[in-house]
Amino acid sequence: MVKIRLRRMGMKKTPHFRVVVINSREKRSGRPIQELGFYNPKTKEMKLDKASALEWINKGAQPSETVQYLINNCNEDGTLNYQKKEVEKVSKKAQAKLEAAKKAEAEAAAAPAQEAPAEEAPAEEVAAE
Repeated sequence: MVKIRLRRMGMKKTPHFRVVVINSREKRSGRPIQELGFYNPKTKEMKLDKASALEWINKGAQPSETVQYLINNCNEDGTLNYQKKEVEKVSKKAQAKLEAAKKAEAEAAAAPAQEAPAEEAPAEEVAAE
């Protein structure tokens, strides 16, 4: 079976990858059928021959999950269309504090709504007399 996957290059703790078409029985760094481009995860730099990749997929090559993501988020010129996530990671303690604050706000908003009809009723009685 032919696969499109990443081939690890670079030094220890500074990886960069080549996107290759390779027989699935070959080693990770075995002889590729064709090299389609490269990807550097540290700098989010990428250059990919998207047309060739799609052509190989049409022929039956199976892309890995990461390569499929790269192909889907690739511009026509082969660069990565990377958008940084804006969601901040919050610890469990901070999440508990936020939930407690939201709950307190909801109770505070509900409490005046319950008291307001009680205050309006005597005012109507006074006006009726």
